[in-house]
Amino acid sequence: MKKISPLTHGLRGVIEVPGDKSISHRAIILSSLGDSPVEVTNFLAGADCLSTVACMKALGAIVERTDDRILITGQGLHEPDNILDAGNSGTTLRLLMGLLAPQKFLTTFTGDDSLRRRPMARVIKPLTLMGASIVGRNLNRNLPITILPAERLHGITYAMPVASAQVKSAILLAGLYADSPTTIIEPYPSRDHTEKMLKAFGVRLERIGNAITIFPTNKFTAPESIDVPGDISSAAYWIVLATIKGGSDVTIKNVGVNDTRTGIIDVLRRMGATIELVNERISGGERSADLKVVASKLHGIEFGGEIIPRLIDEVPALAVAAAFAEGTTIIRDVGELRVKETDRLAAIVEEFNKISPATFEATDDTLIIHGRHEKTFATCNTRADHRMAMSLAIFGAAAEGVELDDADCVNISYPNFFDVL
Repeated sequence: MKKISPLTHGLRGVIEVPGDKSISHRAIILSSLGDSPVEVTNFLAGADCLSTVACMKALGAIVERTDDRILITGQGLHEPDNILDAGNSGTTLRLLMGLLAPQKFLTTFTGDDSLRRRPMARVIKPLTLMGASIVGRNLNRNLPITILPAERLHGITYAMPVASAQVKSAILLAGLYADSPTTIIEPYPSRDHTEKMLKAFGVRLERIGNAITIFPTNKFTAPESIDVPGDISSAAYWIVLATIKGGSDVTIKNVGVNDTRTGIIDVLRRMGATIELVNERISGGERSADLKVVASKLHGIEFGGEIIPRLIDEVPALAVAAAFAEGTTIIRDVGELRVKETDRLAAIVEEFNKISPATFEATDDTLIIHGRHEKTFATCNTRADHRMAMSLAIFGAAAEGVELDDADCVNISYPNFFDVL
């Protein structure tokens, strides 16, 4: 159990957040495909990214690690000696399913209890259309999953029913080894870290509107180094807490502000938040900036549709902000939250209402938050979900305190979160 006391003053000063989780995953995977060393700095050494490191080592990469620096040298992909364990990481599993579907060796994946419950059919469907042979445990294709040795995969055109960066990335990685170009059509643009990093490794991609085409390649031109910007999903908790806690004036250093990830900033600004981007720069094709945030008076808004893929991981934190806003906030088209580490829509309603009763309600894909209700101290269940744990922590800190049953789950993405808090 971990108890969070209410803040007696606003946040002031400077905060640095861990390296971006999405970019850290992709840096490890793509660096393992070349044959020259790649130094990855500001790497997020959280449990999810370390699952990717362990899997790539098992597949033949040489990995040397010190603190937040990793040196990766690829030696070609080889059949692993054992089952690959993706832990709690859906990103590790889905991206490596795409990478390994075209390979001429057998691979079996497993994961923790949470990952074994998450359906993989929507990744397996397009990979199967390309010619991959993948066997799952049931109709939902839950773990364990075995990828059988493949003949050459075929390039396809695939219209994604739901915008998902992980599914898109799996198809792109499989398309590297296909016999012809592969085109993915998204309903809305999702985060594009995979496309940016593939280009940095010399892969040819073309985008026309919401259609991305990848061309097969036989050679990766690896950069000597990749500097990972700070994770905006980790910064989200401090952005929200500084916005809702009176007297706050904080700067969050070196945060990735890729346009496909800044939905939380756009939404909070619409709600009345004061968030300024300063010292903007570009490294490895990725934009970063320092974020200056001061306490602001918020009002409820309604949003959904194409902005949701740009902020899906930040919805729990946004829900906290909405609980302190004047009026009602309606967040539509967030059914994707029901297939995360836990059913986050259900978890938000059940756990957040313990802190602010009668504030949160949900339908199948819509979250409704009635702002400015009375707040109270509560004991809450994190559901072993890192984003729920951190959102509950800032909620309690801004309200009357909270006690969490499982704080260690933050190690997935932000190991020193509670130290910073």
